[in-house]
Amino acid sequence: MELHVVINGRKDLAEQLYRQLREAIASGRLAAGAQLPPSRLLAEQIGVSRKTVSDTYATLTYEGLLVGKTGRGTFVNAHALQTERIQTAADLACAANLSKWAALPSPMRHPTRDSTLRYEFIGGATTRNQFPQDEWRRCTQDALRRIARDSGFYSQPEGLPALREAIAGHIAFSRGVKCRADDIVVTNGAQQALDLIARVVLEPGITVAMEDPGYSPARQLFMAMGAHVAGVPVDAQGIQVDQVPEGTRLIYVTPSHQFPLGMPMSLARREALLARAFELGAIIIEDDYDSEFRYEGRPTDSLQSMDSRGLVTYVGTFSKTLLPELRLGYAVLPPAIYPAVIKAKQLTDQHSSTLPQWALAKFISEGYLLKHIRRCHTVYAGRRERILQRLAGDLSPWFDAVPTEAGFHMAALCKVPVNIPLLMELARRVEVGLYPVDVFFHDTPVRHGLIIGFGAIELMDIDPALDRVRDILQQIG
Repeated sequence: MELHVVINGRKDLAEQLYRQLREAIASGRLAAGAQLPPSRLLAEQIGVSRKTVSDTYATLTYEGLLVGKTGRGTFVNAHALQTERIQTAADLACAANLSKWAALPSPMRHPTRDSTLRYEFIGGATTRNQFPQDEWRRCTQDALRRIARDSGFYSQPEGLPALREAIAGHIAFSRGVKCRADDIVVTNGAQQALDLIARVVLEPGITVAMEDPGYSPARQLFMAMGAHVAGVPVDAQGIQVDQVPEGTRLIYVTPSHQFPLGMPMSLARREALLARAFELGAIIIEDDYDSEFRYEGRPTDSLQSMDSRGLVTYVGTFSKTLLPELRLGYAVLPPAIYPAVIKAKQLTDQHSSTLPQWALAKFISEGYLLKHIRRCHTVYAGRRERILQRLAGDLSPWFDAVPTEAGFHMAALCKVPVNIPLLMELARRVEVGLYPVDVFFHDTPVRHGLIIGFGAIELMDIDPALDRVRDILQQIG
């Protein structure tokens, strides 16, 4: 790779070279320890004599900015100092806004590959061992062939028609959602869907109502847009609709598998919520993030399927059914907000990557997705049952499982006082990843306990991991 140096004319060649190299070192463009091209090579590249380059290198070496290493070449001195101080956040006019963003917590940030523990009970993560690599590879190869035949233009912001048709058919079959392909926008995960809807519905100071405890990334997103987020308590039937405040413009709920506690919203509460949203003129976001995995009880239709007035935006994701790294989600939009959301999507990122869109469209249409969900359902059901047995057995003195019928996480609330931060710290020392539930409470009284994900931990690992947790609990009393 050539070093970027520009020489103008035939005058002051050494001075031009010296000034540009010194500026590159001072700005950090030439990083400490970077090797410079040999003098002969650089001279040929920029059209000057080798002596000019050698003299410049010598001057910078004398000033301590370069260092020569016998037999190896010339390098930027690791101790070379910047001549100008780089602006910090506090120096900028937007310092207050930067501080606001920096202060946002990230309670659901997943560990890196290097920091992942042997036994992980993190929520929202899937097991890589179940991912259908061969089928996905075939679909990706088909997607590459389609892209090779394509025009080379940008795609549609709402997503590829083939994928939207496939999604519409899938969610109508599996979740009873009433929609056409033209009602759907494909997004980079469910989080972008929430962002796009909030962009077109909210203004600073507007009230958003959401379950409390609830999904913290959604709360932080709404707050970052200047909204006032009102936490509404939940009980065994779901969100307490009579406490949704006046002036609410957006209501965010997880009716099929309440996050993080896990209970489904009752039919009476669903009807009351739709009536309340109509009364307020509010849009409801139904985040149906993992309800395709159901283990007991009668299947419940989506809230969207009960909506006859165009109030509910149904948000789904393939991060929970396939892999989080794919970053593919979607939203089924009411007619009133569809044009605005599509414009927001276009302005945000033009469109989601078409390669995984083509691959996913084929993956769904060939029946691979339903087959994969059925296979994972059996796997997750076994893990869920074993964790419930342990919570009802030797872990019962400390924890009580919240009844849950779907998904691949559950909440275990403390029956007696437990030092959860200490438990988590001691568990990490023995390679067990535990995560607290209290970070999802905001306006309602906090209840302590754990959110136990069973998507990423193998069945055979559950007992050894929970044995270690039990031993720690006995140790700390």
